[in-house]
Amino acid sequence: MPGPGKAITSDQYHSVMPIHLRAEPGDYAPAVLCPGDPNRARYIAETLFDPGAVEVNTERGLLGYTGTFGGHPLSVQATGMGSPSVGIVCEELIMLGARRLIRVGTCGGLGPRVAMGDVVVALSASADDDTALRYAAMAGYAPTATWALVRGAVDAAERAGLAVHVGPVVTSGLFYDPDTDAFARWRRLGHVGVEMEAAMLYTLAATHGIEALAVLVVSDTLTDDGATARISDHELRAGVDRVTRLAAQVAVGVATT
Repeated sequence: MPGPGKAITSDQYHSVMPIHLRAEPGDYAPAVLCPGDPNRARYIAETLFDPGAVEVNTERGLLGYTGTFGGHPLSVQATGMGSPSVGIVCEELIMLGARRLIRVGTCGGLGPRVAMGDVVVALSASADDDTALRYAAMAGYAPTATWALVRGAVDAAERAGLAVHVGPVVTSGLFYDPDTDAFARWRRLGHVGVEMEAAMLYTLAATHGIEALAVLVVSDTLTDDGATARISDHELRAGVDRVTRLAAQVAVGVATT
């Protein structure tokens, strides 16, 4: 594997052996759910997938599994936290043949009508973390989701009776941000949530010509003065379960009523 700054050609790309996902081409399904938490990846494989999911990666604790959902091939792979980590993992998933990556996770709610437990479908992701901009080699860039996946997620959420918000999110490099004015600036420009991975995921997808989406549950509400309110652990688990099932339906193209 080339080190940092050592580019590879498109012909070489899919012959490179990943070093963080110790798997072979074909070990992952073309569609992959991407939670940050390894424990969440295991939980998804054990409770959402059909029986018989197989563990395909344990390297560095980044647990990955492949199985089926409603009879359709589907994988789940933990990505860790932040743009650098999701960049490594999703780059290697693409090397291994993944073509549809759906981030499932949490976000802080920014919009005035965004409530804890609501669903956010990230139409685009402003890169407050420079990792995605560095990768894109552009000073300014607007990474966006795949429209067909956005539409599928919104339709599925509405059919399920979930409160859903569609719009731009902010991908921040800081969880504990000392800038108490940041929330107000982001909200002023119409952002509905803040999280830590979507901009990098969308940039990778654009670079490699694959599909990507981030579907998130609101775990915190954020006010202009920097104050936060946090969802209960029980409500968070229930919300993430709803979002993950919705994302799995979109990942495999299953419509539900």
